[in-house]
Amino acid sequence: MNFPSDILHRARKVVLVAFDVDGVLTDGKVYYHDNGREMKAFHVQDGSAIKLLRENGVEVAIITGRRSTMVDKRARELGIEHVYQGSTNKRDAVDAIMSSLAIEIDAVAHVGDDLGDIDLFKQVGLAISVPNGHPAAISHAHYVTETEGGGGVAREVCQLILSSKGLWRYD
Repeated sequence: MNFPSDILHRARKVVLVAFDVDGVLTDGKVYYHDNGREMKAFHVQDGSAIKLLRENGVEVAIITGRRSTMVDKRARELGIEHVYQGSTNKRDAVDAIMSSLAIEIDAVAHVGDDLGDIDLFKQVGLAISVPNGHPAAISHAHYVTETEGGGGVAREVCQLILSSKGLWRYD
């Protein structure tokens, strides 16, 4: 995959990638069983990519406006320590993580798809949206993935970040 040089430059600085969930790590649909329990589908390649980011020194966070036990379960499976659910102000969550990691906002990439991501998109070093995201969110992104939400977005973001650092070895 060939990434634009200006995007690679931004990605090279990234030490934290914050992912939204619905519409990014999932297809954005919410499924309910007859008993009222919610179900989400996560892409297996995203899990491998998130682990690869972490193995290469890039922290990963999940910041989402909704609450779901499936998100907690998936985060535990992947060893993601920074999980913020029910977040009405994603910048507050990013600030808490930046403080704990002693990093600045230009070292943060945020991957989102909707109106609630725009404020953070305007502040982070690398704003990433998905092609099936809200047009207003897309217009504020530095990069739009080729992959649609729920289809392996984290895998593409992982390749971008690691390629920018000369750590992608799978070409």
